[in-house]
Amino acid sequence: MSESARAGARRQDHAAEATSTSSALPMATSFAQLGLPAEVLRELDERGVTVPFPIQAATLPNALAGRDVLGRGRTGSGKTLAFGLGMLARTAGRRAQPKEPLALVLVPTRELAQQVGEALTPYAEALRLRLATVVGGVSIGRQAAALRDGAEIVVATPGRLHDLVERKGCRLGRVRIAVLDEADQMCDMGFLPQVTEILDQVRPDGQRMLFSATLDRDVDQLVQRYLRDPAVHSVDPSSSAVSAIEHHVFVVHGPDRYAVTTEIAARDGRVLLFLDTKHGVDQLTRHLRASGVAAAALHSGKSQPQRTRTLAQFKDGQVTALVATNVAARGLHVDDLDLVVNVDPATDPKDYLHRAGRTARAGRSGTVVTLVLPGQRRETSQVMTDADVAPKVSKVRSGEAELSRITGAKAPSGEPLDGGPAAPRPKNHNAPFRGLGSTKDAKSGSGGRGARKSGEARKLAEARKAARVRRGG
Repeated sequence: MSESARAGARRQDHAAEATSTSSALPMATSFAQLGLPAEVLRELDERGVTVPFPIQAATLPNALAGRDVLGRGRTGSGKTLAFGLGMLARTAGRRAQPKEPLALVLVPTRELAQQVGEALTPYAEALRLRLATVVGGVSIGRQAAALRDGAEIVVATPGRLHDLVERKGCRLGRVRIAVLDEADQMCDMGFLPQVTEILDQVRPDGQRMLFSATLDRDVDQLVQRYLRDPAVHSVDPSSSAVSAIEHHVFVVHGPDRYAVTTEIAARDGRVLLFLDTKHGVDQLTRHLRASGVAAAALHSGKSQPQRTRTLAQFKDGQVTALVATNVAARGLHVDDLDLVVNVDPATDPKDYLHRAGRTARAGRSGTVVTLVLPGQRRETSQVMTDADVAPKVSKVRSGEAELSRITGAKAPSGEPLDGGPAAPRPKNHNAPFRGLGSTKDAKSGSGGRGARKSGEARKLAEARKAARVRRGG
């Protein structure tokens, strides 16, 4: 066995030991038992948050004691307060110098950074701590100004923080507490070099806390390099991450695919629909709005203010169908979201689990539906097996009672929301949404970009012929 394999085995043993130990010891049944500052307890009480989730009860004593923490908890398990309250309590009473924060939370996406910042701000304010959120897509000047004014806590994405450090707008030498949240996704997105560069600049004797859904090779590298004898807490191990979720695979025929999707999106209550491409997201969103569904698009092609506004509208119910790429598969938290639809099936088990993790959060239940064409069944079945998910498979058609029973699907109003014409009956095609607009679509007569191009060429040829006739030859 290689040294890295032996190290991995040792960590798994430690995780099992920590899990069994924490279950054997009496767990705190209220935040008041965890030794948090009175100001934080008052804020928690005002918000009706009195009983800690398991990962909070397990992690907070170690975080408050200044010990390094390695946490594995499923998405929606309460990790933000698990690391955040300990970090805030240990920073309370200190004052940051301009450009020199005292604590840092690194997260992979802008949406997650903003949600972590929003979740921690009330408790930071209760302790008179200043918190700055540093992400791409918005003014770097305003973020630099916030750091110049002094911020004890910085919540950041690696890319934007790297830019600020390069511009000398932020110095990390006084950071005593560094947290990596969703470490596996940061590695998957290629941020490992920036993360290590950032961690090399914080105080070497400081506290580190790392949270991840999985502990694979790149995350293992971070653990080995930066965590010292961490307290390991594995709450809701990954194999049970989707136990509160009901999984369905709907086999649909191409001609009926848009209609099934539209009826699901028209349900009473919110729904999150995942597609693979920005083009597919925009196309479906336009169709849904023309059908009378309050839909909005979320993908990396949207500006950050647009993305922030769209998420806010989805959370408050102005938007009922959020159509998104994988940009929303992690970090998006919406209370009481009970349905996720994979309009394009996930092709990777980790992507499937993270999409599914947008529902059934904080101990609630939820439903995940994946639409597949007959030719996609084998690949999707393998992805589900690798994700340790056993879905119920059904053949469905639009308008069927079974579709409505599982998803709440219903016929849309048909009244366009943007003043344009009503949506026509979708064209028959068997291509996945991610393939729309491809050459393949043009060949299959599915109304893609190639088809439009050939139509334009035909009109141009006819115009030239008419001109020759007028010229007499």
